[in-house]
Amino acid sequence: MRRPVGIVALFAQREWGPLWAAVRAGLAGRGLRAIPLTLTALCLIVLFQVAQQHKGYWGYGLVQDIGFVRAVDPWWLALLRLPLSLFVPAADLPVWGALVQVLLAFGIAEITLGRPRTLFIAYVCTLAGSLYARLGLAIGPGGVLGLPADDALVVDTGPSGAVVGLTVFLCLRFRAWFTAALVVAAMLVEMVVKPNLAGKEHLVAIVVAVAVYMPSARRKR
Repeated sequence: MRRPVGIVALFAQREWGPLWAAVRAGLAGRGLRAIPLTLTALCLIVLFQVAQQHKGYWGYGLVQDIGFVRAVDPWWLALLRLPLSLFVPAADLPVWGALVQVLLAFGIAEITLGRPRTLFIAYVCTLAGSLYARLGLAIGPGGVLGLPADDALVVDTGPSGAVVGLTVFLCLRFRAWFTAALVVAAMLVEMVVKPNLAGKEHLVAIVVAVAVYMPSARRKR
């Protein structure tokens, strides 16, 4: 039994040791003060979840006006709503899933990468997904990257694209290659099993995260 346990421990140390060391150093003596952005994001998700459960303008209607993004919307309106749309949980998914994802991905990124870079990666990945939706609709269902016309009306909200992008960036930054491959494989399986707009946007987020990481990788070399 000792040998398998030792192998697992060695793998965990090699895969997540640098990341864990960075998180521990960032949290030392600071606690929750190290993740104000993450805590704010969690509060916004809970607030929007509670609000959209209530009918009428000061509930669902207000959330719709400030946080719902659809590919059919004008660009200027989508750009205005995009930052807050990231914290509006998807209606067809449990809100606790979004909270756990944000706590882990945003929290670790904020501690190890800093708030500006975390915000930048999260926003760029979300923006790229919204841009892809419009491009896919223009291509149409016949193209490889195309989307059916019905996707123009899909409410495209939630932090999943940003979470996927941040996770992949962190894996590359701290050389957690197996975890990165696992995330990519999971997103590919998701798209095959459930080929919808969200699944394709997750793949877009992966591509964007890799593109954002490449300049820093070249500087390290």
